[in-house]
Amino acid sequence: MRQYLRLPAGVVACVAVVSVAIAAPRGWFAPLSTVIPNQNADGVIEVLAQGEGPVIVLLPSLGRSASDFDLIAERLADAGYRVLRPQPRGIGKSIAPMADLNLHDYASDVAAVIEQDQRGPAFVVGHAFGNRVARMLATDRPELVAAVGLIAANIGKAPNTPKVREAIRKSASPALPEAERIKALQFAFFAPGNDPRAWLKGWYPGVLAAESAASDRTSRQEDFAAGQAPILYVQPAHDPLAHVEDAKAYKEQFADRVTVVVIEQASHAVIVEQPEAVSAALIAYACKLWPGQAAN
Repeated sequence: MRQYLRLPAGVVACVAVVSVAIAAPRGWFAPLSTVIPNQNADGVIEVLAQGEGPVIVLLPSLGRSASDFDLIAERLADAGYRVLRPQPRGIGKSIAPMADLNLHDYASDVAAVIEQDQRGPAFVVGHAFGNRVARMLATDRPELVAAVGLIAANIGKAPNTPKVREAIRKSASPALPEAERIKALQFAFFAPGNDPRAWLKGWYPGVLAAESAASDRTSRQEDFAAGQAPILYVQPAHDPLAHVEDAKAYKEQFADRVTVVVIEQASHAVIVEQPEAVSAALIAYACKLWPGQAAN
């Protein structure tokens, strides 16, 4: 794991304290599923919650569920944090309108979760599509956000290319032959040498379509800066959707507000390719947000 900024000594010490939890999570905190209302959306949101301590919210990628963060959530909870994972609309028990949405709507779902929990502000971490929701929340409701975490963030100001969009569509389509899906998954999501079969399952095509439309409906300028929040930018080293050069440019634009960490041997599916490295990066940054917090 390569970092562009040197971590303060206190953060390094905190990471050392939780290194055992990263290597072998104790599993003390099993996730508890609850359903909360989002009155602004005329719907309900399922939330997986585990752990105690400062709040970290994890938001999944396009067309995928909060379960993609299972290993990371366990490690964060074992390290002394309260982890909240809202299921996107259309997944699990999360039921709300899915037509004519924009990213403000998805951000309002996360805002409802943090407000209901009453332990914020939170470190809001978004993987891929989830990073735009995290940035939009920091823009719309800055009082709820202690910091933003961007994982495999396509930070460019233009949508994905048609080739990338086609690969995403094929990856998520159970109607296609497995070999064709694996080829698409390998191109779009997994680094050379990493097995893409982990993501043959877990796709929600209807959710993917709704989230894609909401993303297209929202100007990238609206959420680009994530308000004024501090930002951790977790960048996979081999990602055709989110490029290392973009992470560097983002850091140059926003300077000390942004910390960049590069994860080696990973692509867009970094949270399942390298969960230990991602967990370590999140815990290191959380230690800086909340000094003195250590594993129980």
